[in-house]
Amino acid sequence: MSTVAPLRPTPGPEPQPAGRHPADPPPETTRRWSMRLPTAWPVTALFVLYPLWWALGLPSFIFAILAVPMAVQLFRRGTVRVPPGFGLWLILLAWVVLSGLMLDITAPNTLTPNGFGRYVGWGIRVMNYTALTVTMLYVLNLSERELPRARLLRLFGFMAVVTVIGGYVGALMPQLKFVAPLNHILPDVIAKEPFVHRLMHVEVAQVQAVLAGEASSPRPAAPFEYTNTWGENLAILLIWFIVGWVVLGRGPRRLFGYVVVLASVFPIVFSLNRGLWIGLVIGAVYVAVRLALRGRIVVLVGLSLATALVGVAVLASPLGTLLDERMSNGHSDDIRATLSSGAVAAANHSPVLGYGGNRALIGSNRSIAIGKSADCRQCGNRELGSNGQLWNLLVGQGYVGAFCYSAFFLWCLWRFRHDHTPIGIAGSLVLILMLFFQFLYGSLNTTLAYGLISVALLARNDRHLRAQRREARLAAEAAAPHAPLMERRTH
Repeated sequence: MSTVAPLRPTPGPEPQPAGRHPADPPPETTRRWSMRLPTAWPVTALFVLYPLWWALGLPSFIFAILAVPMAVQLFRRGTVRVPPGFGLWLILLAWVVLSGLMLDITAPNTLTPNGFGRYVGWGIRVMNYTALTVTMLYVLNLSERELPRARLLRLFGFMAVVTVIGGYVGALMPQLKFVAPLNHILPDVIAKEPFVHRLMHVEVAQVQAVLAGEASSPRPAAPFEYTNTWGENLAILLIWFIVGWVVLGRGPRRLFGYVVVLASVFPIVFSLNRGLWIGLVIGAVYVAVRLALRGRIVVLVGLSLATALVGVAVLASPLGTLLDERMSNGHSDDIRATLSSGAVAAANHSPVLGYGGNRALIGSNRSIAIGKSADCRQCGNRELGSNGQLWNLLVGQGYVGAFCYSAFFLWCLWRFRHDHTPIGIAGSLVLILMLFFQFLYGSLNTTLAYGLISVALLARNDRHLRAQRREARLAAEAAAPHAPLMERRTH
């Protein structure tokens, strides 16, 4: 793993207790109470207080806010470790910045850019990409004492529980909405901007016309801005929750894990989120293959039986009818096809730098002359790049940006392929889902944050595995000279 140039030396990772497998996060040591904040407080605040940040209307800015103390700590540390393939990620960051030069250029079949909003959007993207990169590096460089892997798993698990609860709130009380307190102190000129207005008017669900014959279908979103974000985040968070509470949990902790996983079935089906459903199937197949390759047949059989029982229960319940109707009604398929082909056309016209951000199509997927109306609610000037992270990068940063994004996660997936611990398998699955979801959903902010933190967790786990192997090798070398003497004494 490469590092940047050190500012001053820092101590290496502390050794693991003897007889303990590095895949199992060690128990936290007991500390005396202190008025000082713990070193990893920004990470704790990011997870534990996220429902508050969402209610305040800050989900798109909290990463940048907390990245400031993270960056200060990284600077004071000196040597900064970086994950595999970090050069690819740095190129992506550079391209996000350089693509700002193209903000005034008109993409093919799109409206001519005007107004100051495109510069605001570009600035927010630069801010968030930078902040999420700092977050990844910060988590990666924390020691096991400062932020144990077990505690990081619990933070992921906490957000998984919050997301499941948010799913129930969105499904059962879809009309619940409120204005964020921050809206009352913002200047009107800022509060009325469409992007800010959406953040300040908090909703627990998106009510959309999805199923045939249904005027509207409530789809959970809390504690995130959109239903699709809720779905992709829940998939990632559930993976880490299962590792921390079911695989590595014991007794009541493991029982609670099973309860939460079963409880998540209702909002997962009720969300009508086909991408989430397919992602969970991909996850089940991937884990099954990894277990089979390691000869864990008993665990594989148990997992298969549990999955089959849950599937039968869902299909036998009213949720089964809902699932079947959703799979038969792809109301957004034609829109996605139009936006995807438009994104490729934009990338073909500006393959290197893209256009700096999303662009509004002329007309809609129905006609270049038709706008949104009561008779055609799916018409209107839809945005190229709004139907997935890959398409967003193609429009905004061209083929170079899209390649660097995918190549970074593929490189990490290849680099950690030999990590067969629960953290290794779960982290690799998260990377696979990040690559899959990029075709369907945008990933900036929370989803990308969880993906990059997963990269950091994988890298830290790999570092401990290497330290364990190094210690074992040194112990074997130290014992080797004494082997002949012990043999003579035995004879």
